[in-house]
Amino acid sequence: MPGTPPRPASQAVRASFEERLRAVAREHYHDRHPFNIRMHEGQLTPDELRRWIRNRFHYQRHIPVKDALITAKLDTPALRRMWLRRIRDHDGDREGEGGIERWLRLGEAAGIDRALLLDASGVLPGVRLAVDGYVNFCRLRSPLEAVAASLTELSAPDIMRTRIDAFERHYPWIEQDGLTYFRDRQGQGRRDSKEALALVIDGARTAEDQDLAVAALAFKCEVLWALLDAVERGGRPQTGAEQGVQP
Repeated sequence: MPGTPPRPASQAVRASFEERLRAVAREHYHDRHPFNIRMHEGQLTPDELRRWIRNRFHYQRHIPVKDALITAKLDTPALRRMWLRRIRDHDGDREGEGGIERWLRLGEAAGIDRALLLDASGVLPGVRLAVDGYVNFCRLRSPLEAVAASLTELSAPDIMRTRIDAFERHYPWIEQDGLTYFRDRQGQGRRDSKEALALVIDGARTAEDQDLAVAALAFKCEVLWALLDAVERGGRPQTGAEQGVQP
């Protein structure tokens, strides 16, 4: 990445830095959020699950947008080609392919009309704010920080396996074809996280760089957590205290 000093960190420093990143992904990932726990334990109602699918789609459809912003920051053709694959994974090479299409099919399998999913006007304000914050982070921060924020992918394969099992066990009313997105993301997540982790470890050669990378990953975990906070609260009216109304 541009601006890195010529002397790489020692192997011990690199190993310690990697463990710091993995610890953030392990300890702050949204698999620990109460909404996800209830989802995986089979406690969500159909309306709650549909609300999650619909609002999470707002995040999904912006993944290629943030990846386009990151691609523009990378300084070699090889790195840009590598990152462009992520955009193809979600947008597809042609109509009817890609992760966004597979999420639309998940929605349809859960009984949500495709037109409703594509209509962003119904997205919860908190979800919109979280997604906008992440996209703007990738737009405004350094390449190192933008790539580091993507390292929530370190935990993605595990949550995909858990989610597939939970949907098959607890939500059999969702058609099996709708789970293709989760199945495909297991392999993609392992590949993407391996590539991004190598970029971040090679690019963060100073203590300051490493701190920025760890903070970027923590921020992304907070984005995913805030998204679920909004979804969890989206089905009930706020109390006066939550709205800031004095009794």
